[in-house]
Amino acid sequence: MIIRVRHVAAACVLGAALTACASSAPEAARPAPSSTSSRPPTLTPGPGGLTPVFEHGPRGEDKTVALTFDADMTADQGPRAAAGEHFDNPRLIATLRALKVPATVFMTGRWAEEYPAEARAIGADPLFEVANHSYSHYAFTGDCYGLPRVDAGRMRSDVERAYASFRKAGVENPMPYFRFPGGCYDQQVLKTLAPTGVTAVQWDVVSGDAFATDSDAVARQVMEGVKPGSVVVMHCTRSAAPATERAVRALVPQLRAKGYRFVKVSQQIGAAEARH
Repeated sequence: MIIRVRHVAAACVLGAALTACASSAPEAARPAPSSTSSRPPTLTPGPGGLTPVFEHGPRGEDKTVALTFDADMTADQGPRAAAGEHFDNPRLIATLRALKVPATVFMTGRWAEEYPAEARAIGADPLFEVANHSYSHYAFTGDCYGLPRVDAGRMRSDVERAYASFRKAGVENPMPYFRFPGGCYDQQVLKTLAPTGVTAVQWDVVSGDAFATDSDAVARQVMEGVKPGSVVVMHCTRSAAPATERAVRALVPQLRAKGYRFVKVSQQIGAAEARH
């Protein structure tokens, strides 16, 4: 299933043609502003200890943008994968590597189970960071774009099961960040997940890549929405977001030409916390 906007949320092998683009220094080489320790930065819990929600980084002169990719796969889509449907997108990952674009991949536990070698490779690459997108990709609230709903009593275990799947796949040091399936949450859900210690990560720019076939339209929508500190939501799922890799090839040089620097979500969260 694919993430779309919701009001409660505030809402890959390339050829030689990419060589010139890939020659620029990788933004990932810059440390996060709060990198005084090896522990990933998180936001301070909200009132009453609620799970904090992050939507974008500081709107300052430092023109950073975080590309995030949801590796979606629901708990019951194994038969579709076995029949040949591709929920991964290795060409997209290769494109990000060739262009030296750091990114945050919000991965479901089911995706990690289906593609353990790819999950492990993404997690081992310093260009990327792996974060939690639930195990099942079931919704955490009702009325969430037709997604099945996880029982309230199983929400924490669904998040924890995803981390267990990452460990089983060999993903080292997944980030303490969580993205709600469908972007759907409410105050009660934030209270329920508080003991997990995660920071919920949403976005402020919707790429529109879900089921899109026009990569230029996806790139244009991102370019029109990006501001300093933006978090862009995209997808790492071939079957449901076939235009994403082409859109990334188009928008990366455009953003760099406008002075934007690509960072991971952890760097933006670190910058936000450093300002408090």
